[in-house]
Amino acid sequence: MRPHPYLRAYMAGIVVPTLVLLVSMTVFACFRFYFEVPSQFVLEMPVWPLARAIVFPMAVVPNVWGLWNMLYLALRSRVRLQLGLHGALLPLFLIPGGVALTRVLDVFTIQLQYALPIIPIGMAIYYLAWKFVVGFLNEEMGIA
Repeated sequence: MRPHPYLRAYMAGIVVPTLVLLVSMTVFACFRFYFEVPSQFVLEMPVWPLARAIVFPMAVVPNVWGLWNMLYLALRSRVRLQLGLHGALLPLFLIPGGVALTRVLDVFTIQLQYALPIIPIGMAIYYLAWKFVVGFLNEEMGIA
């Protein structure tokens, strides 16, 4: 058996959000700097708060995914929960945490009543991503 299963679980967990954030930042930068499209056409908010709001998830979300995958590896012998369901629970922490963080840092204001309907959509997307992509990566890393 290969050593360091938690390191391999962390690495398998950070792949998906890192690639998604890399593509989204590339699209944002192309539209913002190359095509010179102001962000008001995409979202109704000033330019710099949107740029500040994108930077923080780029640092936090991949690390949370890696730690969440490590938690799954640690708990799977005690708690029988499918990987997709385990991943679907993550938006229950990320979305309210993100809303609270935007209030604390005064980046922009999102009211929780408007963010709550997004939680089931996020849970469905996370379920599919964790079941198929992270599950595949866990198998490739030898920790499934």
